[in-house]
Amino acid sequence: MGQFKRDISGTNTDYAKTKNDTYADNLETEVLIVGAGFGGIYLMHKLRQLGFRCKIYEAGKNIGGIWHWNCYPGARVDSQIPIYEYSMPEVWKDWTWSCRYPGYEELRKYFDHVDKVLDVRKDVAFQTRVVGAQFDKPSAKWVIKTEDGRTAKAKYFLLATGFAAKRHFPDWMGMDKFKGEIHHSSFWPEGVDVKGKHIAVVGTGSTGVQIAQETSKDAASVTVFQRTPNLALPMQQKPITEDEQIKRKDQYAEAFKYRMTTFCGFQYDFVDRNTFDDTPEVREAFYEERFRLGGFEFWLANYKDLLFDSDANREAYNFWAKKTRARISDPVKRDILAPLEPPHPFGTKRPSLEQNYYEMLDRPENEVVDINMTPIIEFTEIGIKTEDGKHREFNVIALATGFDAVTGGMKNMGLKDVDGIELSEKWKIGTWSYLGMTCAGFPNMFFLYGAHGPTAFSNGPSCIECQGDWIVDAMKKLKDEDIKYIDATRQAEEEWHRKYMSANIPGKPREQLNYAGGIPLYEKECREVLENGFQGFITA
Repeated sequence: MGQFKRDISGTNTDYAKTKNDTYADNLETEVLIVGAGFGGIYLMHKLRQLGFRCKIYEAGKNIGGIWHWNCYPGARVDSQIPIYEYSMPEVWKDWTWSCRYPGYEELRKYFDHVDKVLDVRKDVAFQTRVVGAQFDKPSAKWVIKTEDGRTAKAKYFLLATGFAAKRHFPDWMGMDKFKGEIHHSSFWPEGVDVKGKHIAVVGTGSTGVQIAQETSKDAASVTVFQRTPNLALPMQQKPITEDEQIKRKDQYAEAFKYRMTTFCGFQYDFVDRNTFDDTPEVREAFYEERFRLGGFEFWLANYKDLLFDSDANREAYNFWAKKTRARISDPVKRDILAPLEPPHPFGTKRPSLEQNYYEMLDRPENEVVDINMTPIIEFTEIGIKTEDGKHREFNVIALATGFDAVTGGMKNMGLKDVDGIELSEKWKIGTWSYLGMTCAGFPNMFFLYGAHGPTAFSNGPSCIECQGDWIVDAMKKLKDEDIKYIDATRQAEEEWHRKYMSANIPGKPREQLNYAGGIPLYEKECREVLENGFQGFITA
């Protein structure tokens, strides 16, 4: 089971640990950021501009966050360019993409470009994993411990670990027995050969959809083990020339400004009418146009009552099912992949984007196994056994079983509150935060793109810039007003908690972990806290 045993820091270029103070033991810095992806880099750049001294601790060997780790077959972004990039002109003015939805290789090149413009890497300690952190009240500083024994102290501790930082491994019996190749999607090594091989894909989240779709091109067979159907939408991928993008550059500033006014931070928004305001004929044509345009338009540029009215939601699902079922000739696969009855209300889980997922799985050599009806019993040396007595043989098994999403990364870092209680313990019976950026008992600690923010219901960079700007402005206010630290109150946490699915982790409380009111309302509520003198916080 070699992939679980390999160095989890990744397979990219190994940046040697330089002799600068970024890697120093007993490091003293004003701001310590965890994570060198979209969020961490944005925070560091904005804080540097205000004169803050910043360092980043990054577990991997390169910048890019999820795009450093993701190199599984078909790994690709689901937000259309230029919406999926930084809004900073100094970054976008000299950068162009090859297509509407870039893959991981191109996104890594983008982060190389970001580094050239913003000079990121000199202040990043790579292969540095945080295993403990606690705020020391007498010194008003965070004391942070790393896996290799180093210590750092910082006035501000910022977590930019992302919502999918802790991988989820199922506990099926015999997983360590399998003699072929077995890889979690987030540990996927470069150069896995699937040509002519029998592939198992366990899981049908966005990762599972992408791996199954991509490996089906060359594999002898692909078997997908599905618990919940993915209500995937057509991506409508297409190339975009450099000239096309250069001609549009004068519209970028307005496009980035507009994305922050939309519900989920995309380049489009819900239309200002309800589903049944239109005749059936007009509604059908409207739905067809959303499918033709592709991406998340059928989800987020649909009728405004889609997510709020059950009949409207069912109408949209019925259209999705009709369009999708027409693409699948096998009746058994059709009912598993696109059932007539919705597995959950459409759009309440983020759909995946696909290019030819349904056509690929419809091929006779490929199989879809509904593990609700025929559960996985065990892994063997040569394959997977299911409850119906079948023993399927595989050369490669892809575990697309997802992550302990939204909260997993923060709970896995040894974070302790001022009384020494671990965050993982405090969040055992539910997740608590204030504004989706702070936690009671953790002074001067901020996080973004995590629990109780717009996170999974948003375009990543839009959410990050919304929350990042608030954190930066809060820190500037603290500095200007000579406040040593702020700490959210428990009452503020409870009120925020009341405003609000973590279904893939056994034993984890089922709760709404994402702010569902949209980015504009979220930003308004957070800004009011600053305008009212850190309402909901204790200051010292």
